[in-house]
Amino acid sequence: MGVKAPQQMPLMTDNLHPAFRDAQAALFDFDYTLADSSEGIFASFNYALSEMGLDEVSREEIAPTIGLYLPDALVALKGEENRPRGAEFLSHFTDKADEVMEDATFFLPGAARVLKTLFEHGLTIGIVSTKYRYRIRSILQRDGLNAAVQVVIGGEDVERHKPAPEGLLKASSRLGVPLRDCIYVGDSEVDALAARDAPMPFAAVLTGSAPRALFETYPNRAILNGVADIVAARFC
Repeated sequence: MGVKAPQQMPLMTDNLHPAFRDAQAALFDFDYTLADSSEGIFASFNYALSEMGLDEVSREEIAPTIGLYLPDALVALKGEENRPRGAEFLSHFTDKADEVMEDATFFLPGAARVLKTLFEHGLTIGIVSTKYRYRIRSILQRDGLNAAVQVVIGGEDVERHKPAPEGLLKASSRLGVPLRDCIYVGDSEVDALAARDAPMPFAAVLTGSAPRALFETYPNRAILNGVADIVAARFC
């Protein structure tokens, strides 16, 4: 049975970005889409590498891998020969992240406002991320946003991570909203690929490291500067 958002005030579509006006559910990636947890990621990434006896890498090298499944990020930066060590990397990363990630994560400008506004006006909301569900829920709870998000699909909830569409398919099913009536918002190529292959309408945001030109090569409803552009500020 799907999870339904409470039907509250009707959404005034004149204040909603046109790409979202026909959607019943808005699904969001987390890192660099709704929130910035890069400081915690940088610290956890290099802690894990150090524990494995590998050389640390720069923030500039790590940034484009944010959003990848962590064992895939390890391969992207340290080569295919390290793929067998993916579980080891994930374990060390998680140990450090449990210490630092929540305190190092903050919502991007306008993100909390948009989540609260969409929820208050009856749109169903979900998050689909490679980040662990328990960590996302903890951050949402900290900032008073837990009730606004009906479903979180985290890295522990899927067997095939983005760019595979499994997380989007699960979110759509749990919400009881057809794929065509959802829209997925993300900042990276893996987000665009997952939406394309679901298939699910997609809106890109430019708050990650991917350029506009990349998103123009994928099906999209919109390319936004950030999630704040979804709902006009004067509406809130």
